[in-house]
Amino acid sequence: MHRFLLIFLLHLITIGHTAQGAETGKLTIAAAADLKYAMDEIVTSFKDRHPEASVDLVTGSSGKFYEQIVHEAPFDIFFSADIKFPEKLKEQGLTASEVKMYARGRIVLWSARTDASKMTLKNLNSPEITRIAIANPKHAPYGMRAEEALKKAGLWSKVEKKLVFGENVAQTAQFAETGAADVGIIALSLAVSPALKEKGGYSLVPENLHSPLDQAYVVVKRAENNPLAETFAEFVAAEPARAIFRRYGFVLPGEAAPAP
Repeated sequence: MHRFLLIFLLHLITIGHTAQGAETGKLTIAAAADLKYAMDEIVTSFKDRHPEASVDLVTGSSGKFYEQIVHEAPFDIFFSADIKFPEKLKEQGLTASEVKMYARGRIVLWSARTDASKMTLKNLNSPEITRIAIANPKHAPYGMRAEEALKKAGLWSKVEKKLVFGENVAQTAQFAETGAADVGIIALSLAVSPALKEKGGYSLVPENLHSPLDQAYVVVKRAENNPLAETFAEFVAAEPARAIFRRYGFVLPGEAAPAP
């Protein structure tokens, strides 16, 4: 009798966990740090249209999110700043959708101390610039591209001792904004954000100096039975979300880059 009761209770617990895992009114999104402001607006716009939905947004380093998802972090959709991370999850059987590119990003020189609109990478070797912020290239795509650009321009060895590393590109921008660095190599999407737009100028780093910042998202395996994940993914491909991405300087699939 006691054994039957124990089995029955374990069965109820299992059903409870299954129901909790398949809860469809909630969504947790992991998004690259360059999406800090754009994705905030997109989530707000989505919730205006789906007021019953609960959407939690977490921003950070794409490389770190990849590692966390591999170790079963509770994310439903992963918006990466580098397509390679969602592709690696797909290869490992950890996704519930195809990998879909949503935008291409750009890196820029940005400064609150000097007029960065007139700067090029060569200016970073100036003795007046003593600290240069970039995202950590070990796990942050914008940091990887900054390193590529500096190396291709022949400047890495000359400025390496000046570098200060942000955990992600948003923290890198914060270093430049607060004066912890004289200049930062950051995301265009952050440079044109309301938080930084009036505080400093920027100049685009030539795209031929680094590999493309093709950004993609994927629905994570844990959300395969969550229709809200599919609904949000469809919204990202719709015009209201695309208009937000454009405003933050992203180049969208199927569209040409705007003139500088």
